[in-house]
Amino acid sequence: MQSDNKSLPLAGVRVLDLSRVLAGPWSAMVLGDLGAEVIKVEHPDRGDDTRDWGVRVGKTETAYFNSVNRNKRSITLDLQTPEGQQIARELAKTSDIFIQNFKFGGAAKLGLGYEALSAENPRLIYCSITGYDRTGPEAKRPGYDLVVQGEAGLMALNGEADQPPLKFGVAAVDLFTGMYSAQAMLAALYERERTGRGRHIEMALFDCGLMITAYYGLEALLLGEDPPRYGNAHPSIVPYGVFDAADGPLVITVGNNAQFERFCREVIERPDLADDARYKTNILRGQHRETLVPELERELGSRPRKLLLERLAQAGIPCGEVAGLREALLSPRATQGGLVTQQPHPHTECGTTPVLAPPWRFDGERMPVRRAPPQLGEGTRDVLESTLGYSAEKLAELKSKGVI
Repeated sequence: MQSDNKSLPLAGVRVLDLSRVLAGPWSAMVLGDLGAEVIKVEHPDRGDDTRDWGVRVGKTETAYFNSVNRNKRSITLDLQTPEGQQIARELAKTSDIFIQNFKFGGAAKLGLGYEALSAENPRLIYCSITGYDRTGPEAKRPGYDLVVQGEAGLMALNGEADQPPLKFGVAAVDLFTGMYSAQAMLAALYERERTGRGRHIEMALFDCGLMITAYYGLEALLLGEDPPRYGNAHPSIVPYGVFDAADGPLVITVGNNAQFERFCREVIERPDLADDARYKTNILRGQHRETLVPELERELGSRPRKLLLERLAQAGIPCGEVAGLREALLSPRATQGGLVTQQPHPHTECGTTPVLAPPWRFDGERMPVRRAPPQLGEGTRDVLESTLGYSAEKLAELKSKGVI
């Protein structure tokens, strides 16, 4: 198997990605970012659903699609045709990893279930992503991030106490499921070095959504009721959250008792609060947050943000401005770190399009954007010719039938 850069951790690993929308494609992108060759299989006409979601980029992409499909090739196959199914099976024989998030039982109906593909390629690592436990009574229910955010209790812990339950700003369940799935596939690759055999990994959105309730979830079990919602404040640490200075919001994270004393004496010049027995420890501050926080808000609101940030930094207290999204992406912190790249694009006005870079660094080097998010079907001819040896005549026949 070929790779663009032999020094990448997953160079030589081939991933066949039949998933769509977010959780599955995110997991495949993680593997691609780490050096795997990722072949994304899409419908010949409509492609991935997210090619039609959000802000348009060029002719076949959107910002949503591009956010989750860098470092991949796109090929088109109509999997409802026998020829399309056969090509997918042939590609699976040459692959290390196969990812799918069809409705429960959908892959098996196409002849692309784990048992069928594993029989032909015992080393294949096969990842199935569904909404709910495949062994339970809800196995056939489709999975949607927002639904699971509600069902897993995530909306109940998010937002302000006096407001209705609130979803996360991004599809957190999908994203975490994608990351958990990538971790599992990496573990299976490692195990395969010992056993020589692949695995069937089964991931459920609900399972992953429940996991990310984290300390809130355990507190609910220990308390026997839902813990209060604190909005931008922290449930366990006080003061810790977003506060308004005289000219804008900032984040202040007072992580221990020594920091609190410096905060009171050196930042807001209120030694009486540092000396108050009610606020001597973090647990006590949590118990008396209703009296403490209004005092802090008044002091912070009377001072400019720049002064507060300077004093907080001098006192060794973690802090920062609350930036707008575009502001954050264009900040020196992001640009100097190489986190936002411009990738060539033939169908945009300026000839490029922004693409986020992978977050990992190995030996001081950030993992590269080797391939811009692909146009629909851009790699079909090349992949089928180089991987399966298809002739120009065979490709023309498949195209005339609408298979590719």
